[in-house]
Amino acid sequence: MATTVRGDVESSLQQPLNGRSQAENDDDEHVHYSHRAPWLRAFVLGANDGLVSVASLMLGVGAGSPDLRTMRLSGVAGLVAGALSMACGEYISVSSQKDAEEADIDKERQEQLKGPEARQRELEELAGIYVERGLTAELAHQVAEQLTATDVLRAHARDELGIDLDELANPLQASLTSALAFSLGAGMPLAAGSFIPDAQTRIMAVAAATTVALLGLWGGWRGPGRRQHRQGRAAGAAWRMGGDGCNLWHRLCIQCRAGLARQLRWTPGACALCNDVLRWGGSLATC
Repeated sequence: MATTVRGDVESSLQQPLNGRSQAENDDDEHVHYSHRAPWLRAFVLGANDGLVSVASLMLGVGAGSPDLRTMRLSGVAGLVAGALSMACGEYISVSSQKDAEEADIDKERQEQLKGPEARQRELEELAGIYVERGLTAELAHQVAEQLTATDVLRAHARDELGIDLDELANPLQASLTSALAFSLGAGMPLAAGSFIPDAQTRIMAVAAATTVALLGLWGGWRGPGRRQHRQGRAAGAAWRMGGDGCNLWHRLCIQCRAGLARQLRWTPGACALCNDVLRWGGSLATC
């Protein structure tokens, strides 16, 4: 029976991971990336938000007015306002998460201070968790006793609450990461469209820079290198899926703002510029 179970486990471990062979997986370094998830999520969200929002803002304003200074000012204003908004929002969000984690930890601490009966009840609860994970009842009690003898609060926080005391949420890190990422994303269309006098050329430059940046953000980091490929798999989507999804939403943003500019007809030359932007937005789906 033990041989059969061992064989099943080995067979499951030898299954290709996301279509990759065992030989390819053997070539990879045994490195884990899940601990980077909080700041990586904030960085990707901030960069994508800065790129999409500032590019669509500049193209919307540029479609309504061919003036270079107006378009540049809209990009700068969008960058500053967006970076501050992302930083404040991320700080409040992560602070709320940290407060909830600390409240759960404090509740667990109070349970341990209620006396021997409460501590024994918590010990039985911890042992039950280990039994659910596959240990025998006797071994589960031994593990629970040894772990709680070393650091009872850490053991309960990790295995009962799913909280690592060494990896609590960091609001400041998350807010700074979001602000920096937003600024980097917003800086790409802003740099591309801030120094070109001709309105149509400027719009196409912003469009091209935005498209390249989008594909680079969602697909380039999952490129031929094995480390990048692993990171892409960890994100849960293929290169094509990421690029198409991003193009779809960006196309909607661009077309909405350019369509509004065309309806308002802010300047005599607005319609031609709006049509250029709308045609570019439609072409994103086939990139």
